[in-house]
This record gives sequence, C-alpha cells and structure tokens, in this order.
Amino acid sequence: MSAVVPAGGADLLAPTPLAGVLVGYGRVSTRGQNLARQQAALGAAGCAKCFFDKASGKNADRPGLHDAFEYLRPGDALTVVSLDRLGRSLEDLITIVGRLKRHGVGFQSLHEKLDTTTAGGMFVFHVFAALAEFIRTIIVANTNEGLAAAR
Repeated sequence: MSAVVPAGGADLLAPTPLAGVLVGYGRVSTRGQNLARQQAALGAAGCAKCFFDKASGKNADRPGLHDAFEYLRPGDALTVVSLDRLGRSLEDLITIVGRLKRHGVGFQSLHEKLDTTTAGGMFVFHVFAALAEFIRTIIVANTNEGLAAAR
C-alpha cells in the first residue's frame, strides 16, 4: 500500500513524531464557567505553555486558539483535555488537525487518549475522518433524492 503524498511532499497519513513541546489549549463556552480543571489537566500532562478562550465553540474567532497556532512549531503537539474543547463538530476537528499536520504539529486529546504523534493515533483519527466523509456523502445523497422527489 503506498503512502498518500500530496503535491507539497508531506505524507498526511504518517504520524507527526513529537520532537518539541506540548502546547495546551482549553476553552469554556461562557464567561461564567471556570477553566481551572482544564488548566490543571494540561499542566499535569506536561504542557510547556497553554492558551485559553472563553467563547462558544461556534465562534470561529478564538484569540487563544489563534495565539496557540502562532506559538506552535514543527515537532510540537497541541494538547486538549477533550475533543469538544477544540472543535464544535467532527468536520471542524478534522480541519484543525489537518492544519496542524500541514505545519508538522501533532495533536493530543487527553480524555479520548488520541495522539497523532503515534501511528495508532493517526489511524484512529483517519477512521474519524473517513466516517465524517461517509456521513457527508449520505447527507448529500439524501438531499438530492429529496429534491428530486419534490420536483
């Protein structure tokens, strides 16, 4: 089986080995919620630096996440307490992790024990991506069938 190598040359299916530091990211949805649990978990995981937002996951403008991306270097790994703290949907997570991968940055989720710096972690993440694509395909097919029936 051959590797998937895009025009840029990077194998997007390969793990991104951790050679740098863990960089934490946390988010709570409302100003009234407390970040203490996420701060403690990311610190215990060994994150060298952490960034936080108090904003809805629906909000694409998250200054803390933007700052984390600016800080991350190839070989680092962005670490979150759980997947729902990073993205609002599977599609959103796939986009974010793909962006990390293109920059040579790994991704870890502590709760789900997902780690794209390992081959097993990349495999699990690609299964997620394949399921998301499958669901999108079914939704498009059902929409087209519904439109055809309505005509």
